[in-house]
Amino acid sequence: MSGTSLDAVDAAMVLTDGEAILAFGAVAERKYSAGERAVLQNAVDRARGWNWEGEAPDFTAACDVLTRTHREAWDAMLGRWDGPMPQLAGVHGQTVLHRRPKDGAKGATLQILDAGGLRKALGVPLAYDFRSADVAAGGEGAPLAPVYHKALLARSGYDNAAVLNLGGVANITICEADGALMAFDTGPANGPIDEWVEGHGRGTYDQGGVLASAGRVHEGLLAQLLDHPYFDEPPPKSLDRYDFNANLARGLSIEDGAATLAALCAGSVARGFEHGRRVPEQLIVCGGGRHNPALMAMLAEHVPCAVLSAEEANWRGDSIEAEAFAFLAVRTLRSLPISFPGTTGVRAGLEGGKMA
Repeated sequence: MSGTSLDAVDAAMVLTDGEAILAFGAVAERKYSAGERAVLQNAVDRARGWNWEGEAPDFTAACDVLTRTHREAWDAMLGRWDGPMPQLAGVHGQTVLHRRPKDGAKGATLQILDAGGLRKALGVPLAYDFRSADVAAGGEGAPLAPVYHKALLARSGYDNAAVLNLGGVANITICEADGALMAFDTGPANGPIDEWVEGHGRGTYDQGGVLASAGRVHEGLLAQLLDHPYFDEPPPKSLDRYDFNANLARGLSIEDGAATLAALCAGSVARGFEHGRRVPEQLIVCGGGRHNPALMAMLAEHVPCAVLSAEEANWRGDSIEAEAFAFLAVRTLRSLPISFPGTTGVRAGLEGGKMA
């Protein structure tokens, strides 16, 4: 898994039939170098400039980076494993552009990957392109991890808990009392904060939440931002990483901007609970945002239930999305649905993914 934060490739091994999680294997993380990250960011920037109009950009350089770094993450994972060798790989690819359905028009989504080259490099069958079928059927194309979150909650014995992933965008999975899944992007998460910090020359993210902790939330601006119509819209719904960006905090100090953008994330998550039929007892937080103490404190203050980090739930917080795409790979192989009416808005559970 390589997310929109462009920080690393995460690899994780799972033993599963695509319905239950039977065991966990090794994990690994392969951080991107500054040069690799620049190549991927350039691909994102060119994709946004193209926006499906005219001739598509050449993503060869970015795909070469993805093949090399995914192979190195795979090798690092295998180097930590002395059990049976994996029989299948699921790879998400790098999202460079996402447009949700609107006014009756279908959306569009683009994850770049040299699937054939990567399948050859890994030496096992490869499942990929998990979103296209959903988008073609009129779905949002995101989020896709909820069916894995449901299996993870069942394995962990949580009867009434929600799962929040804080990546570039925040998405939540809520299992309703009748077992139905509801999931959607609640709003921005790390993306605008990272962009804000990097734009001020202070690194690529707010490490340890130091800047947000030192800042003061601009309450007037926050109220204005939370008045965005997206937050009132009922799910399913999805966002592109750049639908909310660092310009939202323009004019604030770096500390106040980091604090206000973190508060926007927390506030929009809290607003998301208004769409569920029941209030969860716990909110289990995974993704990079859980490492930001200021953001976690804001969540605890705003949401109507207990907030736990993935580690407090005995989960592998940095690996859950990679685990999810291993799980989806098996569902793809078995022709099981990977998206559902309550997660992406498709009419019925829908198969997805392609096999290389």
